Amino acid sequence: MVLIINKPEDVSDQVLQGATFLHSDIIEKIPNSNIIVQKHFSKNQVALIGGGGIGHEPSDFGFVGDGMLTACVNGKIFQPAPAKEILRAIKSVYTKYGVLIIIKNFERDLNVCLEAEKLAREEGMQVDHVIVNDDCSIEKRDNYKKRRRGVSGTVLVHKILGAAAKEGKSLAELKEIGDKVVYAMNTLGVATASGTCIETPNKPLFELPEQHISYGVGIHGEAGYRVEPFRSSENLANELLNKLIDFYDVNEESQFAILINGMGATTAMELAIFAHDVSRLSVLNELNISFVKAGSFLTSTNMSGVSLTLLKLQENSWLRFLEAPTSAFAW
Repeated sequence: MVLIINKPEDVSDQVLQGATFLHSDIIEKIPNSNIIVQKHFSKNQVALIGGGGIGHEPSDFGFVGDGMLTACVNGKIFQPAPAKEILRAIKSVYTKYGVLIIIKNFERDLNVCLEAEKLAREEGMQVDHVIVNDDCSIEKRDNYKKRRRGVSGTVLVHKILGAAAKEGKSLAELKEIGDKVVYAMNTLGVATASGTCIETPNKPLFELPEQHISYGVGIHGEAGYRVEPFRSSENLANELLNKLIDFYDVNEESQFAILINGMGATTAMELAIFAHDVSRLSVLNELNISFVKAGSFLTSTNMSGVSLTLLKLQENSWLRFLEAPTSAFAW
């Protein structure tokens, strides 16, 4: 598949330059860096920082804006920025209220973000973090902790914490809210076709036979838990939703938020049909859905597929935070 790029080594910089050109009223790029910051961000609240490798657009720079992230720091393709660059991002948005880093649960991301946090604290700054590990792509409950990666549910964490920060929640309060949201959230994904390796555009991220699907494939092409022939959208929705429901005690008072995420090359038509099937199955399972959103939020280059996130709304404020306005262009 042809990718509309120039040189692979220029992708990271050109993606960020293009994003700031398109959304110059909302975001700007710090010169000689891969850091995107919110224009005219408030200095009267805790600053939120996200980030990770390029290749997951619009994450995370698409969620920089009033009511979501204050900044994001981007690395190379599928690679996080080094700790010193993350430290620079912290300093660029630091206020007396502190900084909260939202980290996706991948080893390299954890290492560099926690190192940057350590360096910032050594300089006397108030910095804390929330680790998102919503991916529950497993066949057996007893090994799920080994595979809990941070995937599309991260976007809901950005939104809830962004709105909470705007309301004036403290760093400690935001940390507590974030940890609770992560604990109440689970995501499952499925790939219908591999994405392309940007460094070698003719090479797929992983091998998948024609007319087959892979449950649980990671956003960097990590192996899933099962490959089988594709049957229907309804069958996908049934597999994903039933596995997600199994993580919760559901009663008539339970309220849920749903995020349907396209993996990069999934069409709006496919997302709408999948949403239709999730809706029907939610009724059959007597799930009370208070919030639903669909689109391509955290992708894997041009992978085809979909992920489904289920968040149990354990606090009334979480729904208010999800529904609060934001200027972030990708929400």
